[in-house]
Amino acid sequence: MISRLDSFGLEGISGIPVSVETYITSGLPAFEIVGLPDAAVKEARERVRAAIRNSGFKFPVSRITVNLAPANMKKSGSLYDLPILLGILAATEVCRIPHEQAAFLGELSLEGKLRPVNGVLPMAIAAQKKGYTALYVPADNAKEATLAGELTVYPVKDVAQLVAHLKGIAPIAPEPQWVPKDETHVFLDFADVKGQENVKRALEIAAAGAHNVLLVGPPGSGKSMLTKRLPSILPDMTREEALEVTQIHSVMGLLSPDDPLIRRRPFRSPHHTISAAGLTGGGTIPRPGEISLAHKGVLFLDELPEFKKETLEVMRQPLEDGVVTISRASGTACFPSQFQLVCAMNPCRCGWYGDPSGRCTCTQLAVHQYLSRISGPLLDRIDIIVEVPALNFDELRGHATPEPSAEIKKRVEAARKIQRDRFIGGKCRCNANMQTRELRDYCELDDSCAALMKQAFDALGLTARSYDRIRKVARTIADLDGNEKIRPEHIAEAIQYRTYQLR
Repeated sequence: MISRLDSFGLEGISGIPVSVETYITSGLPAFEIVGLPDAAVKEARERVRAAIRNSGFKFPVSRITVNLAPANMKKSGSLYDLPILLGILAATEVCRIPHEQAAFLGELSLEGKLRPVNGVLPMAIAAQKKGYTALYVPADNAKEATLAGELTVYPVKDVAQLVAHLKGIAPIAPEPQWVPKDETHVFLDFADVKGQENVKRALEIAAAGAHNVLLVGPPGSGKSMLTKRLPSILPDMTREEALEVTQIHSVMGLLSPDDPLIRRRPFRSPHHTISAAGLTGGGTIPRPGEISLAHKGVLFLDELPEFKKETLEVMRQPLEDGVVTISRASGTACFPSQFQLVCAMNPCRCGWYGDPSGRCTCTQLAVHQYLSRISGPLLDRIDIIVEVPALNFDELRGHATPEPSAEIKKRVEAARKIQRDRFIGGKCRCNANMQTRELRDYCELDDSCAALMKQAFDALGLTARSYDRIRKVARTIADLDGNEKIRPEHIAEAIQYRTYQLR
């Protein structure tokens, strides 16, 4: 007796089809799973055996062989429990596999109930693209699976319910398409921050073009306070961006069963003790790291020099390419990592270097050693470096009402709309991600702008990368002003954000 049904697995954050073949023959009782299963897949034998018996069915006393094809691809996780169980029931003619092109996945409890699994959304999207019409998933994963669209999703609570459905006794009602509710999340507001207008302007430009930012200032000047309010002015994600982000969080098991779509741009703030693998991703089976969890959002590194140097250096390639490739013995995985890097740091170990009060106790050597933890190549990939000075007493006591985040966000959204219209039909979505072709088409400098740029290039010792990044920032400033062409004042402001020297 033999049966075959379809399931899906994960490769990185992409779903891949897996065929589950079950062969039951006479001989000494045995239950073997082949096809490069890991420990979790092999343990499915005990879960499946107990689930079948506790659901009121007879487990065959025969030789059972389950093959997970393709056999040359590593299989991991507990999501193959349901298709393995169903393959055994189909091979023993307890139930029939549906005639429609359907796929099954889910983890079993010993009593036959289905538990949720990670990565359902990318697998559902892969099923929809492969032409599948039905997907059977644990009930807690059903809302998430409907995000794929054009796919009938059946929420399965336990084995007995699924068998009754396949026999036509008690059909399972398909899960309705999940519709997001209005959000009530309250962001921290820039209206709470007194002074620091130059920093707010820099963060507005950064949000409008998704540029990388470094804030430098003494303790208590408001670096972290300002950065934590950055999400309040970030533009809303498109449906396409939201699905990209949600797939990554789905693989990591970070989604809510009742609200499965990530609609706010991620804001990740790892501690400085994080390892290189924790930042970029890794593991025996490669999994996304913090830079991928911050995809389409913000990665905030507070106290930048306190991070290990080798940890910071691994970000250099993802910052340029927008993807990170993790290679392990079990295989290679590529994860998207198009994030906006925002960093904060003190100018020295005591934090008061350059302050007019003269409180700094660090020697020049100590200052140099502290700042040298950040390499030149990494600094060259930061678009905006801005000083955050300590506020004086009068500024703190002032009663002027700062501009709220809602007003700043309107300008940011308008600038992003200009960029979406400009790059329509291409892969680029914002100014920070422009490549050579976009720079040539949309960041051409006239004679006056070129002369200003040449002066800065010679005076500041800029690199070719710095030249391109200044043009990208200038393009964003022009978009905020509603100008089609880059003007000298835009170039001048963009250059200003490269003049702060950490060396």
